[in-house]
Amino acid sequence: MHDFSEALRLIFTGDTELWGIIWVTLRMSFFSTVISSIIGLPLGAIIGSCRFPGQRTLVQITSTLMSLPPVVAGLLVFLLLSRSGPLGQLKLLYTVEAMVIAQVVLITPIIAGMAAVVLEKQAQPVLETCAGLGMSFVRSRRMLLWDCRSQLVSVVMAGLGRSLAEVGAVQLVGGNVQGKTRVMTTAIMLETNMGRFDFALALGVILLFLAFVINIFARWLERRTRREI
Repeated sequence: MHDFSEALRLIFTGDTELWGIIWVTLRMSFFSTVISSIIGLPLGAIIGSCRFPGQRTLVQITSTLMSLPPVVAGLLVFLLLSRSGPLGQLKLLYTVEAMVIAQVVLITPIIAGMAAVVLEKQAQPVLETCAGLGMSFVRSRRMLLWDCRSQLVSVVMAGLGRSLAEVGAVQLVGGNVQGKTRVMTTAIMLETNMGRFDFALALGVILLFLAFVINIFARWLERRTRREI
């Protein structure tokens, strides 16, 4: 009980270290989700609405990558960004940018795979209408994405939630550096191991609150977009 009351005190007194960690987490999750959505939604539209040689293989690869272990993704990005790696000269290792790259590797297949399932159900009538209007391939897929925007809101929010909850990949490529790359999940692990249960509990409470807010926002946005349709 004492740890919980101390955790609440840390939250409401505006502890500098605590809110610094939260800010890094939000920044990393926002950019990784935006980039993953920009890549994943069009890819999902192609997978879900097109028939082409190798489509089944692409679907299988996407499905496999959806369950890619975070530590494996982190290891791959680490090898790319390390000094001896092909991108080592960029010196991105142990930065927020490296964590965003690792998150994009993890989240993009999830968004693409979920979007493909959603769009496949709506593709035929929308694309037939677009073909009748003489729309190009790109414009018809853009119209498909727009027509299914209410369902895709939940897909993007799922990607954001996955980003907030990630531990393994960001730990590997970010290094959990205090004041620089320490995020909520890695900080919870560290503080628990150090016996600072009040600090870890404060971060856990805020992480749960963020998940709750994301869920509420996704439902509100989905209802609003449905009304617009």
